[in-house]
Amino acid sequence: MKIALGPIHYYWSRVATLQFYEAMSATSADIVYLGETVCARRHELKPSDWMDIAEMLTEAGKQVVLSTQILLESGKDVATMKAVAGNGHYWVEANDMGAVHCTNGGAFVAGPWLNVYNEPTLRVLAEAGAKRWVIPLEMGADALARMQAGRPAEMETEVFAYGRMPLAFSARCFTARNRNLPRENCQYVCLDHPDGLTLRTREGEPFLVLNGVSIQSARVYNLVDSVDTLKGLGVDVLRLSPQSSGMSEIVEIFRDVIDERATGTQALERMERLMPESRCDGYWYGMPGLAQHEQTWVER
Repeated sequence: MKIALGPIHYYWSRVATLQFYEAMSATSADIVYLGETVCARRHELKPSDWMDIAEMLTEAGKQVVLSTQILLESGKDVATMKAVAGNGHYWVEANDMGAVHCTNGGAFVAGPWLNVYNEPTLRVLAEAGAKRWVIPLEMGADALARMQAGRPAEMETEVFAYGRMPLAFSARCFTARNRNLPRENCQYVCLDHPDGLTLRTREGEPFLVLNGVSIQSARVYNLVDSVDTLKGLGVDVLRLSPQSSGMSEIVEIFRDVIDERATGTQALERMERLMPESRCDGYWYGMPGLAQHEQTWVER
């Protein structure tokens, strides 16, 4: 089973981003997804910077995949997507059907935002050139088992196994709105929140995270104690979503569990101080997403 580092969903400075990937090059991650997927206004890194990072990671033995933006809003966004999809060297993670068409039959990864919920859709993507698919974030073990039974030959399956879950995307920038700023003059306030801006209920409980045009779960989705089940389902790749600190250690904890040097319980204990918020795994067990399977969920 391989470990993939998903694209960075937050807005970090150029220096912080370069330092992050330099650190990731020394980890046991097998696959690294690169590129801006959330907001086209985030411009700390230029396309040439991403390609330099890709070359560095390739030299370190990683498979590099270039991710396309999830929500396209302008002709410039489309042009960028076409450039990524047609790069001619690296695999592409297609995050909308326009990107699928622009791969022109080349090998690509079907991103989780394609919303693949049935076998016929998966076969269509395989015929278009998909070599790997990332399951929708809310898909549970039972639904995945049915999909795996009819998975096309040579199609790899990747599961989002760690990180705050991106739940929705909008044309409005919620982080800018929090500062009473329009998106067109956002002043790049996302830079002030390297792990997003947490929203809390009136009772003080973490609820959601604002991340520019994206809304995320406040709790951290974590399937490290379900690795044996994931192996049994024939999952090929586990995706870990980047956070601003502790990511190298998180990668190695997952590697220890995959290689049976640690149990899931031991891994959770080691991860407790590394997660920005408490964990959840409800979707995997067919429960509300913010639930944990060892707890009894009470409808309120």
